Amino acid sequence: MANKFMLGTKGRMTQVFDEKGVVSAATIVSAGPLTVTQIKGKETDGYDGVQVGFLAAKEKHVNKAQSGKPFTYLRESSFDVAPEIGASIDVSIFVPGDMVTVSAISKGKGFQGVVKRHGFHGGPRSHGQKNRERSPGSIGGGGRAGGRVVKGMRMAGRMGGSRITVKNLKVLQVDVATNTLVISGAIPGRPGTLVEIRG
Repeated sequence: MANKFMLGTKGRMTQVFDEKGVVSAATIVSAGPLTVTQIKGKETDGYDGVQVGFLAAKEKHVNKAQSGKPFTYLRESSFDVAPEIGASIDVSIFVPGDMVTVSAISKGKGFQGVVKRHGFHGGPRSHGQKNRERSPGSIGGGGRAGGRVVKGMRMAGRMGGSRITVKNLKVLQVDVATNTLVISGAIPGRPGTLVEIRG
């Protein structure tokens, strides 16, 4: 399958040494197995795709629309060879050296100021400043934009909790026995976050 897709949960970070002794930071992901729950077709749905389920859920925790598919997560992807309903997909679809794209929800950091959220430097630490060192400064008014705050102005607000996609990460290790992948670099989110891996 050229179109490779896998769901997993983020684990801890580690270090991996290659044959030359070069160390790389890496993230351990508990991935799959996925179960095929539905096949999408152009005749019935208008597009081709495969719906897969990840992490079995209790029937009482599944809503009526998803009854018969007791999985915590349902996602859709496309495969070159469409598997049959009920088929299982595990980490063996990946091999070390594969380049993958990883998507996850980043850590939520709550309401943050402009210094932490946007990297503002703040004001000078002298000339009688007392409690304005981390203030954003002017946000508009006067002759600028007709006395209003322009769209996209970088200000304080909620930070994190966004879907982040990281490209060109390398699969370093594949362990089918324990359903784990070791992927180079850092992956968004906290340990336990749902991770989407595309190859």
